[in-house]
Amino acid sequence: MLSFQHITMGFMALILSVLPGFSVAGPQQVQKYETLEWIALMPQDDLDALMDPPDFLLDIQDGSEQDSMETFGEISPDDLKTQRFQQALRSTQVIDTYDNMAIRLPGFIVPLQTNEAQLVTEFFIVPYFGACLHMPPPPPNQIIYAELEKGFALDNLYDAFWFEGVLSTEIIQNDLGASAYRMRLDNVIPYPE
Repeated sequence: MLSFQHITMGFMALILSVLPGFSVAGPQQVQKYETLEWIALMPQDDLDALMDPPDFLLDIQDGSEQDSMETFGEISPDDLKTQRFQQALRSTQVIDTYDNMAIRLPGFIVPLQTNEAQLVTEFFIVPYFGACLHMPPPPPNQIIYAELEKGFALDNLYDAFWFEGVLSTEIIQNDLGASAYRMRLDNVIPYPE
């Protein structure tokens, strides 16, 4: 037979469990995200190579026919500096410290898949858009793959967002590119203008 005390305790637990911010199991834990800059996801040797591009790139006119990643890919590198630069542009080297870490970082969405309602369900998160030698696309270790089952309405490719979630190191291949990281998203927040 249940005592009055048991019934009262059960009723109080029920009432407290529906109050916002409270759980019978204890207070809800607020996820703490470490705010990162994109550069933190890239090993130093890749960063050094990208910050010191081959000298001949400086002679290429911005927007010219030679100013394309396709043309650059056809160049047979004859020096170590050019070889290392090309390797860094395709690098999947990651920083293992961030594997399974709750992070927050700003970025842009590159849609990969949409649902019937035209909501983005799979996408790459990138630090910037680029498509020429002066601003090449980010290497895989600067691209994060993410999914949102419900989908996300993206009005403009140039809209920036804060992304919060748990980062993992995993190579994801897609027709549009490759990523060396994956994020289990908790929040997508418009970046303030």
